[in-house]
Amino acid sequence: MNKYFLNVACPSTRGIVAAISGFLTVNGCNITDSTQFDDVETGNFFMRVSITSEEGVDILTLTKGFAPIANDFDMTYAFHDEATKMKVLIMVSRYGHCLNDLLYRWRVGALPIDIVAVISNHMDFQKLVVNHDIPFHCIKVTKENKPEAEAQIMRIVAETETELVVLARYMQILSDEMCQKMAGRIINIHHSFLPSFKGANPYKQAHSRGVKLIGATSHYVTGDLDEGPIIEQDTVRVTHGQSAEDYVSLGRDVESQVLARALHAHVHRRAFLNGNKTVVFPASPGSFSSERIG
Repeated sequence: MNKYFLNVACPSTRGIVAAISGFLTVNGCNITDSTQFDDVETGNFFMRVSITSEEGVDILTLTKGFAPIANDFDMTYAFHDEATKMKVLIMVSRYGHCLNDLLYRWRVGALPIDIVAVISNHMDFQKLVVNHDIPFHCIKVTKENKPEAEAQIMRIVAETETELVVLARYMQILSDEMCQKMAGRIINIHHSFLPSFKGANPYKQAHSRGVKLIGATSHYVTGDLDEGPIIEQDTVRVTHGQSAEDYVSLGRDVESQVLARALHAHVHRRAFLNGNKTVVFPASPGSFSSERIG
């Protein structure tokens, strides 16, 4: 039996859930998990359904058959095969904690992704990446060559059929053009609990203000620096007796976890864009399990 996800976004009105469940029943599908959200502020409705095709109806047939219902409710929708791994490209600079964490989760099957390449503006992690049998590309970025560098990045995105770009502490600002081309398909990790301390040294800022909580934020990338829709956040407690360097070390652990959780939400089709915010549904039962340990 094939397992699929159905994602739906549309204006809120009566009858949406009934129409969806009725269609799935008629087409031999059993709903194993379902989550919905009706945003009264925007008038938008979001729904994610996990289904099992018990009578062998394939994803193409379901997609075509659902079109009239989608048209009636002005829906944006998509069926996704649970067995198909999303093609992900990771970008990193000189801090490797997030990259290492993602590689481990990928290796043990905790993240159902296909890492098609790693791009960096430095050579620091070439050996690490190549040892995982993943293509590594070093693309230097300067003020003078930035358009050419981004063109090269986009060629790799196209050649690898990348579905999602993950900025795992990639310390270069992307152009507005690239952000627009990849809207909703670039996730960043910011080493701060946004929108508190922004810029290059948030931990130093936090230390100087004597904060008691530091954190990290993962968000979709837009042309506005560190202002994209937030997917995931978390914090860790700190004290007056710790240094800014302590904050950095503690923060790196949080960054790795937050980025991994944001990526998990995206690849499991749990994250929906809702204007300048997101709707992120809880994980389905079993979706955090790994294929193997170690």
